[in-house]
Amino acid sequence: MTTFVDIHALQTLPPSNINRDDTGSPKSAIFGGVQRQRVSSQAWKSVIRRDFESHLDRSQLGVRTRLVADKVVARILELAPEFDAEKAETAVVAAFKAAGITLKEPKAKEGEEAGRPVSGYLLLLSNQQIDKLVQAIIEANGEKLPAKQVKEILDTNHSVDIALFGSMLADAPDFNVDAACQVAHALSVHGSEPDFDYYTAVDDVVRSSDDSTGAGMIGTIEMAASTFYRYANINLDALNANLGDVSASVEATLAFVRSFINSMPTGKQNSFAARTLPDAVIVTVRNDRPISYVNAFEKAITEVEGRRVVAARALASEAKNIEEAYGYEPVASYVLALGDLKEELAGLGESVTLKGLLESLEAQLTALTSQES
Repeated sequence: MTTFVDIHALQTLPPSNINRDDTGSPKSAIFGGVQRQRVSSQAWKSVIRRDFESHLDRSQLGVRTRLVADKVVARILELAPEFDAEKAETAVVAAFKAAGITLKEPKAKEGEEAGRPVSGYLLLLSNQQIDKLVQAIIEANGEKLPAKQVKEILDTNHSVDIALFGSMLADAPDFNVDAACQVAHALSVHGSEPDFDYYTAVDDVVRSSDDSTGAGMIGTIEMAASTFYRYANINLDALNANLGDVSASVEATLAFVRSFINSMPTGKQNSFAARTLPDAVIVTVRNDRPISYVNAFEKAITEVEGRRVVAARALASEAKNIEEAYGYEPVASYVLALGDLKEELAGLGESVTLKGLLESLEAQLTALTSQES
């Protein structure tokens, strides 16, 4: 029996542009025949990964980079300052080659020396994998490592972010890690059209003169204000398979839930300071399948005032309709909500604070995983 954790959220943002397309406009999508503001799952996953750094140890996290040789050589010299840098670089390139991953010298800019070899694409390695590879190279005194040893290092000790979001290596598919977490694009629960902020910047020197007129520059920024429905789910069994440890899987799930709630994409934040928290969060633990409530908003909300409350009411109705029609009942459900939204969502689960949510979820998941083991 597979355990899933669903995380739903309603979150309202003031005029902002936290995730924009190639033209600078807030991202959008058509849903229910109506244009909605959208925040891509990639944008939110990126800041969730960065938020992990505030409450997880370095050993539990990974590094995503093409500058693999730079990273590993720097770690070798940090742990063994007497080690020759060129010898370390050669050993690192050989180690990755043994695993089927090619590192090539980058093209040097005119007048500059080429840097250390880089991969042809972003690699996501855990800090534990880096440290084990570094230790193996130091112990071998830079001699070529057996391919089997390198492959074992790169295929074990995955970090929390790799275990959750997965990793794909085009040159070495044996090292691919299937994601245990799925994150949906956030969609506004109502129709949304961008507005334009026309701004000017004054030249301070010109302004101080007696006959100054006009602006030093003018421009426009697109923005939109929306209430979003956000959704993600975690397959706890898949997460446990990736991490190889039940308690680590529970800790990773709690870290994800905390960061899902606290994180915010950074686009144009200096201009808009859209630093809100979710209006409501519903976390459900299931042993059947993950379920999104996004269709609660297939018909766009048209109310202008009290939109958050109307959205909460629609979400609660969708959840109850699904449960009645399909019989999918959660093992446990928790509701973290503000003000009037508490009443609208009261029937969906136990009312909790953020601290209470994390404590209750930890106890529930620990109990479930101990039963399975």
